[in-house]
Amino acid sequence: MAKGQAERLMGLVEEVLAQADTPLQSLDAVAVGTGPGNFTGIRISISAARGLALGLGVPAIGVTRFEALEYGTSGPALLCVDARRDMVFVQGSRTDTFAQPALAPIAEVMASGLPIIGAHGTPPSLPVAEATARVGLGRWRAGDTGAPPRPLYLRAADAAPARDAPPVIVS
Repeated sequence: MAKGQAERLMGLVEEVLAQADTPLQSLDAVAVGTGPGNFTGIRISISAARGLALGLGVPAIGVTRFEALEYGTSGPALLCVDARRDMVFVQGSRTDTFAQPALAPIAEVMASGLPIIGAHGTPPSLPVAEATARVGLGRWRAGDTGAPPRPLYLRAADAAPARDAPPVIVS
């Protein structure tokens, strides 16, 4: 993570904690969104959360965007995150349709006839950041902090290694 990005991120963390009148050292756990979503953003947020948790000696708890979208809902639905290019990241909630997280065309998801929460559907019951915190809190209270957070990638990164041979250094 670039120094400027880290400083902005920690500034945001400090601002949120100040609004809540909560000192950083009083945190018992750190919840972080693990995706799917922006490849680089997910890597940065997970790295920052794991580093912060390690420094504080508390668990870092990963929460998928699907879990955050599902928070406070009932009944079958499809949880959708915009994936651009007429695609969505989708997972079913209380249904066998898209039982596993997937990348799918919007048209296929819309054709399912199931209610959609998130992208191309109704808004979630809470903002994703708040739902992520609440899911993480529930896990921490239950003693279910799990393994360190890992990214949930459903599409390969757009960046690719160069195809040209590396330059030869002549001495």
